[in-house]
Amino acid sequence: MRRLSAKAKFYITAVIICLLLLLFLLPSAPVKQDKATWLWDAAIIRSESEEILDFSGREGVTTIFLQIQESVPTEDYRRFVRSAHEANIAVHALGGAPDWAYADQREEGGKLMSWLEEYNMESKPEERFQGVQLDVEPYVLRRWEREQEQVVREWSRNMESWVQEARRQGLEISAAVPFWLDSIPGPEGSGNFSRWMLEQSDAVAVMSYRDDGEKMYELSREELEQADELGKSVWIGMELTDTKEGDHLTFHGKSAKVMKNEAHRAAALGTEHPSFAGLAVHHYQAWHRKTTAMTNENDNR
Repeated sequence: MRRLSAKAKFYITAVIICLLLLLFLLPSAPVKQDKATWLWDAAIIRSESEEILDFSGREGVTTIFLQIQESVPTEDYRRFVRSAHEANIAVHALGGAPDWAYADQREEGGKLMSWLEEYNMESKPEERFQGVQLDVEPYVLRRWEREQEQVVREWSRNMESWVQEARRQGLEISAAVPFWLDSIPGPEGSGNFSRWMLEQSDAVAVMSYRDDGEKMYELSREELEQADELGKSVWIGMELTDTKEGDHLTFHGKSAKVMKNEAHRAAALGTEHPSFAGLAVHHYQAWHRKTTAMTNENDNR
C-alpha cells in the first residue's frame, strides 16, 4: 500500500483544521425566546392592562392564556385583547377544572366554547381570541386512582367534542398536560395519552416543572419528539409559584439570575426541535412579583 507523502499529510491536516475552525466559527441557530404565560385572575385586566402588556413585551411573551370568568365584563376582555393585538401578543381563552374530564361535565367545556363563539362574533377582528387552552387535571381527584382507564375514556371523548367545536369556530386549541401523561395509555389502545392529545390539538403546554433547565427539557422531550413528527407545537412549562410539592419543582425562592440561566438552557435545548413553541411561565402574577422584587433589590443596593 502506497504511503502518503509528508506534503500530502500536511495538506490533509490543514483541510481538517480549516473545516473544524469553520464549524466553530459558524453562528449557531438562535435560541427561540418566545414565551407564554397563564393569567388566572382576569379581573386585573381592567386596572392593570398596560402594566401586564408592558411586562409581557419586555419578557418576550407572545401568547397569554387568559382565564374566562363570568364576573369579568365582556368589554374588559375586548379592551385587553385589542391592546394585546396592538402589542403583537396573541390571547387565548383559558378554562378548565379537574372534573371537566368526566362525561357529565362535558357541557362545562361546551359553555366555554359557546361563550367564545358569541364573544368573537360580536367583536372586531382585533378584539377576538385567537385560540383556547383547556386545563383539565382529573388526576388530582380521588376517582383517578380508582378508575383511571374510565376517566381517560371520558376525558378523551370530552376533548374530541371540544376540539371539534374549536375547529368549527376556527380557533387554535391547546391543552395543559403533566409531563408524565406519556406514561398513561391512550383511549382504546391508541398509544400513550400525550401523543393522543397532540394528535387532537394544535399544541400542548407540558407542565415540566423543575428548577433545572435541562430537567425541564428532558421531561418535555418525548412530547417534543412526538410533536416534531406530527407537525404540532409544544410549550415547555416552568413554575414560579410557591408549592408544597417540593422546592425542586419551582423557581420560587431562587434568584432571578438562576431562573434566567435555567430558562435559557431549557430554551436552547428546546430550540433543537421544530415543534418548540417556547417557554410557558406559570403564572403571570408570580412572575411579575418575582421580577419586580428583584428589580427593587438591585435599585436599593
